[in-house]
Amino acid sequence: MGNCCSDVGGGMTAIGGTAPSTSTSNQNDAADWYFKSHGIHGIFSQIELSFSATSLRDRDVFSKSDPMVVVYIQERDGAFTEVFRTEVVLNSLNPTWITKYTITYQFEIVQILLFRVFDIDTQFHNVEVKMLKLEEQQSLGEASCALSEIVSKPNRSLILDLVQREESVPSTHSQHRGKLTVHAEECFSSKTTAEMTLKCLNLESKDLFSKSDPFLVISKVVESGMSIPVCKTEVSKNDLNPTWKPVFLNIQQVGSKDSPLVIECFNFNSNGKHDLIGKVQKSLADLEKLHTGREGENLFLPTPVGHDNQNKALKSKLFVEKYSETVQYTFLDYLAAGFELNFMVAIDFTASNGNPRLPDSLHYIDPSGRLNAYQKAIYEVGEVLQFYDADKRFPAWGFGARPIDGPVSHCFNLNGSSNYCEVEGIRGIMMAYTSALFNVSLAGPTLFGHVINRAAMIASQSLANDAKKYFVLLIITDGVITDLQETKDALVKASDLPLSILIVGVGGADFKEMEILDADKGERLESSTGRVASRDIVQFVPFRDVQNGPSVVQELLAELPSQFLAYMRSREIKPCS
Repeated sequence: MGNCCSDVGGGMTAIGGTAPSTSTSNQNDAADWYFKSHGIHGIFSQIELSFSATSLRDRDVFSKSDPMVVVYIQERDGAFTEVFRTEVVLNSLNPTWITKYTITYQFEIVQILLFRVFDIDTQFHNVEVKMLKLEEQQSLGEASCALSEIVSKPNRSLILDLVQREESVPSTHSQHRGKLTVHAEECFSSKTTAEMTLKCLNLESKDLFSKSDPFLVISKVVESGMSIPVCKTEVSKNDLNPTWKPVFLNIQQVGSKDSPLVIECFNFNSNGKHDLIGKVQKSLADLEKLHTGREGENLFLPTPVGHDNQNKALKSKLFVEKYSETVQYTFLDYLAAGFELNFMVAIDFTASNGNPRLPDSLHYIDPSGRLNAYQKAIYEVGEVLQFYDADKRFPAWGFGARPIDGPVSHCFNLNGSSNYCEVEGIRGIMMAYTSALFNVSLAGPTLFGHVINRAAMIASQSLANDAKKYFVLLIITDGVITDLQETKDALVKASDLPLSILIVGVGGADFKEMEILDADKGERLESSTGRVASRDIVQFVPFRDVQNGPSVVQELLAELPSQFLAYMRSREIKPCS
């Protein structure tokens, strides 16, 4: 097995088939690494959209309209590009179209869709749909929405009012022309994952001065007869009777439960030329039977005899110590079951931001309407998350400032109220932020512990009420925190709650301590009492690194669905519960 995962460090670790995340890692580490190494982050799901309409306008004289839906997607420059057309349904004002549109759903991007319904003239009924000239057809109306609005509905169906916008008529006078229903389904043939613990006995020693260093490679057999590797185990050093860590295989990933799998046992060599110790060919159903019967299967080696290969049976045996199957629910499954993401925001009002009345301040409100870094972060993150929050009432706080005639507060309500912290929508956050700049005195120091504990209290209360809610706290700051250990303590405690924390660093400060809080490198946070965080709940990004490249939202929100799933799976919370 030449040059397959041959580097000594990475080559000895398991690839693919690793535990479905109770951590933030993807269940296919190899694919996850590939995407991230190519600058692709976040959650991607194939979504199939289907369409129906009611009470369409009748534009035909002697019959009913013959409607067709055309789908457009908004590009980065704001322009809409046509991406799909349904078939034409004849003589119907209440059509249900059969042709479906498949789109890749990306959580961290607001994907705006435009739907236009046309009445196809009788003379064009024999023309292929893709060849129809839309300017020759009559418009029955149009509607637009974000893909997030569809998938976040409990039944994944969104009803839109169709409007007819005449060029000479302002959009405020749009006329309703019936309703269009858009329904989303996630494209999955199987969500069942098989977990297996494999071991071998009496392996042959391939090394001269020590025992073998065995690992397994599991491959699926495609129709052509070729084997496609699906995953490999870690290397078990100097061991002729190894038991490897559990392997997780999605049944869709291997084809079906009865699809043939080739399990090969190799002796690891650092030069990449691994020695084949032996192999077996079994389906998942066969492996389950081995586990039930507590039987082993003899490995074999292909041996050339003349022009043919014959299998030589070995004394070495493969055993299935554990076999179980579980359903791995997706992020969209939880949304369909009514789970929400509740957005919260906390803003840094410390003096290091500069005088808000001066143009060089990070809090400067530009009369021209140009957004400052704080406003950009609020808008871009809030724009994505608002679709997953039903009532769109967002807790909003400030920290590090002195309210009028009061001491410095490290968690005050942004709306100025002493009783409640919520504001209405993203616009409400923006207005409360602007108002607060003129009603508090910037002070310090920069402390996160208070706002994290406040957010954790809300999440804890929601958990006690069995609410289907997961909370996302956005902290925007310009400086280095001075309560690092207290913040770690608060984060470790909050790691058991339905809560994720997104931190945006603005300005030119040194944010190395923020990177410590973001445990992307695998080192979990530890509290002052020695308790380790149950999971990584922090994602940090310096705003200056991404504001001229990809959107800060894509960078910041990339881990959020995985953190959500890690929480749900670790507590065995199912969408239907």
